[in-house]
Amino acid sequence: MRRGPTPFNVVSVALGLAFLYLPIVILVIYSFNASRLVTVWGGWSLHWYRELLRDEAMLQAAWQSLRIGALSATAATVLGTLAAVALVRHGRFRGRTLFSGMVYAPLVMPEVITGVALLLLFVALGVDRGFWTVTLAHTTLTMCFVTVIVQSRLVGFDRSLEEAAMDLGCPPLKTFLTVTLPLIAPAIAAGWMLAFSLSLDDLVLASFTTGPGATTLPIRIYSEVRLGVKPEINAICTVIIAVVALGTVAASLMSKRGALKRARAEGLGTQV
Repeated sequence: MRRGPTPFNVVSVALGLAFLYLPIVILVIYSFNASRLVTVWGGWSLHWYRELLRDEAMLQAAWQSLRIGALSATAATVLGTLAAVALVRHGRFRGRTLFSGMVYAPLVMPEVITGVALLLLFVALGVDRGFWTVTLAHTTLTMCFVTVIVQSRLVGFDRSLEEAAMDLGCPPLKTFLTVTLPLIAPAIAAGWMLAFSLSLDDLVLASFTTGPGATTLPIRIYSEVRLGVKPEINAICTVIIAVVALGTVAASLMSKRGALKRARAEGLGTQV
């Protein structure tokens, strides 16, 4: 006999969700506040969204963050997937311990140390700090997260599907592209989304590796918050929350659609 959730479990879940999402809900509500004072409610209004459209510096910083996030997440996804394949499929190769340590180091290393190290590297190489240095820094940070996600999917992967394809004459590269890659695509998509979110959120690494004309949104918000929270900050944060939420929903729908297609294909295969 199945028992329903106890009152303690319901209260615990409610408190946990409130702790996580109540601040976000308050931020979204106050982005529609008509008052100039952030903490004083003055009625509903879209005034600060119109003001945001006139704030070229804030919009430029948001666009910069989106570009850096997309590029760094894509690069981190490619490199992280290749690293995961190497760690899972190639056994105890020479230098594996060093390689895995270098891949996982950003997971446990404080960002301020990584930022200082990258800053010293760019200065030693004489590289002008700006858009590309921030992108490289974010790729370095997020690649390890992608590696962990894809590696966890590859560990439980049924290799008999690959072996069947190669027994039928499919080359290893084509097998990976046509069999393995579609099956681990949800993990790759999850890794990309996580890498994009981490890049969009990062302040420490960007502070060390940015330069003129490459101000990201977190840096812009932090520099303005020190002088007082402006209502436009609530508006831009709400827009970013909406973008991330839509991306998460889209990724979830694509993952469910892929799972349904695989289930139908397996059902047809069983009938045959």
